[in-house]
Amino acid sequence: MVKAIIFDLDDTLLWDKKSVAESFRATCNMARDVYPQIDPERLEQNVRTEARALYASFPTYAFTQMIGINPFEGLWGDFDDGGREFDKLQQIAPEYRKSAWKRGLEKTGFLDEQLAETLAEAFPKVRKQKPIVFSSTFKVLNALRADYKLGLLTNGSPSLQQTKLDMTPQLKPYFDEIVVSGAFGSGKPDPAIFQHMLEKLEVDASEAVMVGDNLNTDIVGAFKSEMASIWINWNHIDSNECPTFEVDDLLQVLDVVYNRLGKAKGTFKI
Repeated sequence: MVKAIIFDLDDTLLWDKKSVAESFRATCNMARDVYPQIDPERLEQNVRTEARALYASFPTYAFTQMIGINPFEGLWGDFDDGGREFDKLQQIAPEYRKSAWKRGLEKTGFLDEQLAETLAEAFPKVRKQKPIVFSSTFKVLNALRADYKLGLLTNGSPSLQQTKLDMTPQLKPYFDEIVVSGAFGSGKPDPAIFQHMLEKLEVDASEAVMVGDNLNTDIVGAFKSEMASIWINWNHIDSNECPTFEVDDLLQVLDVVYNRLGKAKGTFKI
């Protein structure tokens, strides 16, 4: 019998991709205010491309891949988490941000170091003003919390993930346990972090279900941990991976949990 539901955070409960896109749009529009001939969409794509390339060139890249910190989080996170790798990341971050915007501007046809610095400083402020939650997030959590233990298992920097939770303060109280990869020492899909969450929730793998949007971390990790999984395939992607269940909307998780997992406590009607 299922006793616990474990959720991913980014792009499962929080719409991180949309928050990032809106933050880029607002920041690139600031550049257009300085240079009216700038195409904000082109600037955004160029900054994204340059940020990815720069991010992969740093000695911290392997660590960020293991923990699960993406290039766009690097453009606004503080990374004041302590420890050698986070200290390195914290030292690199300011120059990384400025360089990503500087190179993005140059690729768009504008050489303006002062503007790059202004945009690099603006993006984190804008991002912190744009927490976006999926429309069904709280409906799903409200429905489940009466019958199940709830866990939040997220990859990332502890300080940055805490910032995201602080930006949406009504989210955190739903969870009995929260585990962040940067605090644990490794990220999904490492089975060790799944086992750590199971121990904190005091359930076995057979008594838990992992819900997430990322096949390579959430679903593969659950499979390696012998846990059932629900993949939220927002974009209808074809894949050879085999989640236990596949849905295309967060709200459908309730149908899976109450109607397809065979739980005896009743049937939830969407």
